[in-house]
Amino acid sequence: MADTNPADLSRRTLLRRAAAAGLLVTPAAGLLSACAGSEPSKSTDTGGSTSADNPFGVKDGSAVKVVIFNGGLGDQWAKEDQTVFKAKHPNVTVNMSSTQKIKTEEQPKMATQPSDLVMNSGADMMDISTLVNEGAIEPLDDLLKAPAWEGEGTVADTLLPGTVEDGTFQDKFYVVNVAFTVWGNWYNGALFDKEGWQPPKTFDEFFALAPKIKAKGIAPYVHDAVHGYYPRWALMATIWKSAGKQVVVDIDNLKENAWKADGVLPALQVWEKMVKDKLLLPGNLNHTQSQQAWLDGKAAFIQVGTWLKNEMAATIPPGFEMKLSDYWGLGASDKAPGDVFAGAGEGLVVPSKAPNKAAAKEFLRAVLSKAGAAKYAELTKSLASTKGSGDNVQDSALTTANELMKNAPKTLIKTKFWDFYADLDKESQNLSEELMAGRITAQQFVDKMQAAADKVAKDSSIKKQTRTA
Repeated sequence: MADTNPADLSRRTLLRRAAAAGLLVTPAAGLLSACAGSEPSKSTDTGGSTSADNPFGVKDGSAVKVVIFNGGLGDQWAKEDQTVFKAKHPNVTVNMSSTQKIKTEEQPKMATQPSDLVMNSGADMMDISTLVNEGAIEPLDDLLKAPAWEGEGTVADTLLPGTVEDGTFQDKFYVVNVAFTVWGNWYNGALFDKEGWQPPKTFDEFFALAPKIKAKGIAPYVHDAVHGYYPRWALMATIWKSAGKQVVVDIDNLKENAWKADGVLPALQVWEKMVKDKLLLPGNLNHTQSQQAWLDGKAAFIQVGTWLKNEMAATIPPGFEMKLSDYWGLGASDKAPGDVFAGAGEGLVVPSKAPNKAAAKEFLRAVLSKAGAAKYAELTKSLASTKGSGDNVQDSALTTANELMKNAPKTLIKTKFWDFYADLDKESQNLSEELMAGRITAQQFVDKMQAAADKVAKDSSIKKQTRTA
């Protein structure tokens, strides 16, 4: 997400993590050093009686401090969760606040007396790998095993595919990602219907359509040229479709020459062609500026996630029909053409030294409840991580996202290196900006990313993480 309101990637984020990590490489370690290497502290609020409706033993008369990132998704959804929580715990005080300066305001507290529950998102977010490695946040595997809020199965049973995996680090579940975001290429359905255009499924189809778009005085594409994690989502999605899942897994696992595997370079070369053919709307636009330019009809396509409608709700023109289509592939050579880029984001974490961890976990149960998730979808026009959140919401943007997910294979596009390694994350953002600005070639992108990955792989001081799925 972004750090402006209506926020950035999730501005949302999710985001999301990339931007944040680049800001945290050095300061994170210093600010959290007081708790480095320590075991998660024991909760200070133990002793309450437990039950199916109170599995963590939250005590009446206690208070829980909740900090929400107020980005592109806003914070009203969290206030609704507060209502859900209070229905079961009327005698527990919820002190909720919102901010866009998560790292600035919350990181200094982590080693002393942090808030109980923190939404770690936006451009000013804390680096998740540092939080995990230094024991600064609590493992939440017990939350997954707890009864669901409505009493049907466990919390884990209620979550969409990928939600647990997206919040798991070093084989433990640390991050509850409340938003289930679907990424892709957005277009104005009303404009396309008027002109008789069909949304492309491949880059070849896009390149064939582009001259018709330009003939109408419209740029074929616009993107955020300020935050490098924006274009990187699209680059990595194209790499996955072209080269296949295993190549991206190898990239995340720092396998030797993974960036030089078959399918990677061609995936980047189509973006290089887009730049060289001058199909991008000129200007050094950030996320909201590029989104507004698209809404103003200056560009036909923009790539972002499903937080888009909520973030830009105040400036959507009458008659503008926001529709989401899948990222484009290269065509017959693609190894995974149908895979969709979607997953959980907007992460909530419980600091290890939080004074009321029991109430923080209980509040998370409320966030993931059916009632809370339905309100989330209604208010944000985006899916929550709880199954069925958008079933009763009538909205064209959310409907096309739902349709995309219903037709998606079980395997979802997922890249982890930007969560695993802050330095590699920062480099990938920088290079994504450079490629989309035409300052480097696709080949140079591959070479530089491979060199950066090799450097991390050879650095014994960096704790390595791996993924198998």
